[in-house]
Amino acid sequence: MTYETPHGARHVTGWVGWVWFAGLMMIMSGVFNAITGLYGIFNNHMYVTGAGELMILSLTGWGWVHLIFGILLVIAGVALTAGQLWARIVAIVLAAINAMTQLLWIDVNPWWSLAVIAVDVLVLYALIVHGREAAAL
Repeated sequence: MTYETPHGARHVTGWVGWVWFAGLMMIMSGVFNAITGLYGIFNNHMYVTGAGELMILSLTGWGWVHLIFGILLVIAGVALTAGQLWARIVAIVLAAINAMTQLLWIDVNPWWSLAVIAVDVLVLYALIVHGREAAAL
């Protein structure tokens, strides 16, 4: 498919749907992170440690980090579905951070972490390689 822009014709492939998918996945990931954060904030009496682990923050601190990160993911995902350039850049950074943080949790929940990393890799590919196509529509 080709669309006319002020700078000439721009070719749009089927990957533009994956860019919208990336935006929706960012929103969903943000909601899950926000729920996790709220649980950590309101249930701070629960504290799980393992042998040889180093906890930098309390559960309430981690809850605030997840809540703020979740809100940022939702905002970036909504703006990404609207085709905003700044949202594409922010979404790339947030998806990369999300994939790296899943590596920290792979011992706790390996299948979930691997699934999230796989989705984050798809999101990164769609945004980096085909992100300009969303702005063409």
